[in-house]
Amino acid sequence: QVQFVESGGGQVQPGGSLRLSCAASGFTFSTWAMTWYRQTPGKGREVVASIGTAGRSTNYADAVKGRFTISRDNEKNTMYLQMNSLKPEDTAVYYCNTFPRVSSGSWGQGTQVTVSS
Repeated sequence: QVQFVESGGGQVQPGGSLRLSCAASGFTFSTWAMTWYRQTPGKGREVVASIGTAGRSTNYADAVKGRFTISRDNEKNTMYLQMNSLKPEDTAVYYCNTFPRVSSGSWGQGTQVTVSS
């Protein structure tokens, strides 16, 4: 089965940094583009950043451009999200999945990111 396990979240003060990891299994990781999503009660689920199969092509939501960096290691079947200069608005549960079509039945538990003083 396709599985995603997100980790690395936590509580930080505004301006702090976190590095999220997404461990994928159950499919050929290197043949799929990947995406980080985040979800809040008010906004629902939104795309944060996406990355191509080889990691050379990346895209970011306007809200995180210049602050977040997406990357992947196909040898480890793992995707990362380096988050710097965090803002309270970044508070959300962060998920990973394939792109452009999600594996609908394989959403992980996500990892909570809380940015507050």
